[in-house]
Amino acid sequence: MEPENTRVKVASVCLAVVGVGILVFGVIAAVAPSSGDERLMRADGVAATGMGLFSLLIALVPFRRRERWAWLVLWYYPVFWGAHLVGGLPPGKDHVHQVVFIVLSLAGLLLTVREFFLRPMTKGTGQGAS
Repeated sequence: MEPENTRVKVASVCLAVVGVGILVFGVIAAVAPSSGDERLMRADGVAATGMGLFSLLIALVPFRRRERWAWLVLWYYPVFWGAHLVGGLPPGKDHVHQVVFIVLSLAGLLLTVREFFLRPMTKGTGQGAS
């Protein structure tokens, strides 16, 4: 495996921060629901916990290994948060966190385009050569 460069490290931290944010929201919503429909909020919390954990692990393991599928899958972040922002969806009413998560996820993904797509591929691995 080739050594990790600074761009990939910074990008994975940006993407991991988004994953941690989703994970924390999910745990809080599952443990201490604040909406009128407690069962629905708990179910949303459990789903968000899984989504946050899963995406956090993708950002920290296969993304750092420069596996293209991980880069493509993590485009879910800006789409997800963009839909929340445009649709005025929860969580929160100020939407500042949504803008921050969109910026972090776009920065992490766009910063690494070269790392994932402009390097020669190693046969059979789906990863660029060193």
